[in-house]
Amino acid sequence: MSTATLPRRHRFTVDEYYRMAEAGVFKANPRVELIDGEIIDMAPMGTPHAAMTNQLQDVFQAAVHGLALVRVQLPLRLGPHSEPEPDLALVKPRADYYRGAHPTPDDAFLVVEVADSSLKDDLDVMAPLYARHGVPEVWVLDVQALELHVFRSPVAGRYTEAIVVKSPEVRELAALPVRVDLSGMWP
Repeated sequence: MSTATLPRRHRFTVDEYYRMAEAGVFKANPRVELIDGEIIDMAPMGTPHAAMTNQLQDVFQAAVHGLALVRVQLPLRLGPHSEPEPDLALVKPRADYYRGAHPTPDDAFLVVEVADSSLKDDLDVMAPLYARHGVPEVWVLDVQALELHVFRSPVAGRYTEAIVVKSPEVRELAALPVRVDLSGMWP
């Protein structure tokens, strides 16, 4: 009896991912991110997604001024094989604005993903990825259903608190003494 081996997938590291970009492997301004060692194409951003992301940026900048940096669609280093670009992340303030290195889960207070066409991936792939790396709180804003999925308190790679809020008004953050008014988010 022969013992055939299945081909193994090569998982890219973040460093390899950057070397590929520097070598011109990706087209100019690619919409890709590295998730669990795989280079994933990001879906094109629709108008509702873009509008809600901009609105969230305004809401959070007013709410966390001086307590956190608001980063919009910028990398968050989650170890050697993942560097997603969440729609919004609240991270610890630093004088250098992370010029020397992207923030890590230890720097993160909150990650927000705005889901228009990506709801399944955001709930089934991204939220568990953030939990495995210890991001304290993740929100997935469902643009279609106008619901907010809130994940908190990661333990052993899973969030121990998960709720769905319909028509959220004021939300308190787990890692910051801040209340955020989301009542204007819904058309």
